[in-house]
Amino acid sequence: MFRQVIGEESKKIKNVVEKGIVKRFSESIGDLHPIYVDEEVGRQSRYGRNIAPPTFPRVFDYGEIEGLHLPNKGLIHGEQIYHYERPLLVGEELYCYTQVKDYYEKEGKNGLMCFLVTKRYGEDVQGNVIFTEEATIIITEKVRKAMEV
Repeated sequence: MFRQVIGEESKKIKNVVEKGIVKRFSESIGDLHPIYVDEEVGRQSRYGRNIAPPTFPRVFDYGEIEGLHLPNKGLIHGEQIYHYERPLLVGEELYCYTQVKDYYEKEGKNGLMCFLVTKRYGEDVQGNVIFTEEATIIITEKVRKAMEV
């Protein structure tokens, strides 16, 4: 179903780790650790400013991959792994993009299950990778058939 897009990637999109969005994100996940929201704590930290929570990259724009069209509902979030070289610093600019790493199928109790593996990247302005996020999306038989229509 998606084998033709394995290896394809989106264009890099500029994102900013904005202070206000970090605060709202921290509130929404119920983690108001001072390193995320208190400017004085950030200034006194080893980073010299506030950092973003580890799952904050969920709010970034990663662009679109041509030929990859997923439905807005019915997908199952299978797995998600973050790897950081260093924390995200509030105020910094990042360039983010997505790559399709793999696609495979398995027969399950309710029919064919499809697994789409993507990897997202966040790079600083010099092109250094700051974080990666690998995710597996599960597409059920029912959703797959609806996509074929």
